[in-house]
Amino acid sequence: MNKIIRSKVEAELQAFVGTDAYIHSEATSFVFVRNFKVKVTHVFIAGEGPFRAALRFDGHGWLRMEALTHYEVDGSGHLLLAGYDDRGRMNVALHLGKEPFPE
Repeated sequence: MNKIIRSKVEAELQAFVGTDAYIHSEATSFVFVRNFKVKVTHVFIAGEGPFRAALRFDGHGWLRMEALTHYEVDGSGHLLLAGYDDRGRMNVALHLGKEPFPE
């Protein structure tokens, strides 16, 4: 994975606006969501690093992830965002795809 460059990740997020997207999201052992399908209406990324990303979906809901540090676009076109601590452990993940993630 690459360290987040805000402008690049913002452009990748914008590609999902107006589309149906599948979300995989987790935060350590507290939250886990996989293949939650939404229509993305707005996207935001903020911060100087670590970053915050927010998705507005279906015109009435929000998902916000904080402490994001790295990103990657895989061979299937999934946007993978993750946040790692200073010991290299992943604390949060937010993955977006136009097709469902494998289960």
